[in-house]
Amino acid sequence: MMTSSDSTNGQDVSDVHSALSGAGLARNWWAIAIRAVLAAGLAISLFWGPTHTFATLVVFFAIYVAADGAAAIAAGLLKMKHGEAWRTLIFEGALNLFFASAILVWPAIAATAFVRLASIWAVATGSLLLAAARRTSKTHVQGLLALAGLVSIVWGLLLGVVGPLPDSTADVVSRWLIGYALAFAVALLVLSGLLRQQHRQSTPSFH
Repeated sequence: MMTSSDSTNGQDVSDVHSALSGAGLARNWWAIAIRAVLAAGLAISLFWGPTHTFATLVVFFAIYVAADGAAAIAAGLLKMKHGEAWRTLIFEGALNLFFASAILVWPAIAATAFVRLASIWAVATGSLLLAAARRTSKTHVQGLLALAGLVSIVWGLLLGVVGPLPDSTADVVSRWLIGYALAFAVALLVLSGLLRQQHRQSTPSFH
C-alpha cells in the first residue's frame, strides 16, 4: 500500500523531472530557432526562387528534411551529454534523414509517391512533437510545441487526402510546401523566443 509519504516523494521526483525537462528545452532554444530558420528558408527559396520543376522541388524538400534532421540529432546529442531526455530528438532526426534519403535515391520519383512520402513524414514528425509536448512542464511551451506538432500532422493529413493530384503542376506542389514551411517556421520561431527568454531568466547573472 502506498503511503502519503511515498506519494509525496513520487510527486517530488515527478516535479524535479518536469523542471529538468523544461530547463533542458530552454537551454536548447537555439536548436529550435535553427529548425525555424530552415523552414523559413525553404519557404523563401520556393517563393522567390526561379521557376521550379517538380524535380527541383523534390531536391529542395529533401535538403530541408535532411538539414532539419541533422539539427534534431545535434540537439539530441547535447541533451544526452547533459543527462536529459534525448531519444525522441535522435529518433526524429534519424527519421528525417531516412525520408530525405528515400526521396533523393529515387531519381524519377512520381508526384503521387512524393506526396505520400511527404504526408507520412509530416504525420510521423508531428506526432513526435506532440509526444515531446506532453513531457514539458511549462504550459505556454507545451502549447506551442503541440501547435507545431498539430501543424505538421494536419498538413500531412490534408496533403494525403486533398493534396496535389498526379498531374498537378510544380507550382501547385510548391504552394503546398510553402504553406507548411511558413506555418511551421512561425510556430517554432515563437517557441524559440519564449524558450530563450525562459533560459535567460533561469540563468544567474554575475556582475
